[in-house]
Amino acid sequence: MITHRYRTIDVPVEGGTLRVGVWDPIEAGEGSLAPDVLLVHGVTSSHLAWPFVVSQLPGTRVIAPDLRGRGASHAVSGPAGMRAHAEDLLAVLDALAVSSVPVIGHSMGAFVAVALAHEAPERVSQLVLVDGGLPLDAPPGLEPEELVAAILGPTADRLSMRFGSVMDYLDFWREHPAFRADWSLELERYFAYDLVPDGDALRSATSLQTTTDDTIDLNTGTFLADAFDGLAGWGRPVLFVSVPRGLRDETPGLYAPDYLARVLSSRPHIRHLALPDLNHYTVVLGRRGAAELGSVLRDELGVPAAA
Repeated sequence: MITHRYRTIDVPVEGGTLRVGVWDPIEAGEGSLAPDVLLVHGVTSSHLAWPFVVSQLPGTRVIAPDLRGRGASHAVSGPAGMRAHAEDLLAVLDALAVSSVPVIGHSMGAFVAVALAHEAPERVSQLVLVDGGLPLDAPPGLEPEELVAAILGPTADRLSMRFGSVMDYLDFWREHPAFRADWSLELERYFAYDLVPDGDALRSATSLQTTTDDTIDLNTGTFLADAFDGLAGWGRPVLFVSVPRGLRDETPGLYAPDYLARVLSSRPHIRHLALPDLNHYTVVLGRRGAAELGSVLRDELGVPAAA
């Protein structure tokens, strides 16, 4: 069932323009106002990570940018980091005349969502953090490159690779352990969108430098640490959704159970829900994962299921 009509807009931000996907609900009708939801993608992703989730949110206008340094926003220059992304999201909300909105962030996007709630608490009505947004269990004392490698591993290595064709890139991902059981045409469109020309080859649009800067900032920066602390007195709903498997379908995932229990024990203001048998990617990029997450989101946001 088709629930939305998709379009894109370009929003001026410091250093360039941000590409933003907008899914308008079909059943809202001409001239009617639909509730808005802001979706924020992960560290090497794009707004095309979200179509499966969008289909689970009928009757809502879904707004999802390509963060700076990714997708069609890859040419945006200037500083990265959580504060910069939060400022970009404020520009997106202003451009679409959104005063306050629920924000759903996946992976690094969850950290950006926390940063936005801290930077402009009046613009965020609630937070859903999907396998991200809580402090990671990163080894202390690592150099920047070591920190990125420890957290992202082969995901960061891919950003330096070159591919001869779109099909080569799809074949690379088709064999990825996270996607072997969840391949789809939507995934093919998502991965093809990630490519930009590089001489006589193709490479990921995601900037390795921006990814490095963001990963360092979300693990060592003081702004995000203050944002975490600020959630305790924020007074609005915060839900953390975890999955058991990681970036390569391994266990444990980003948040080992014992570590997560310790993190949440000191943050009683954050509710936790575990979704079983999903990995870090397929919770949004897989049809089954998005259906399970969508049920959670509809309950959380008060959105009815499609008729």
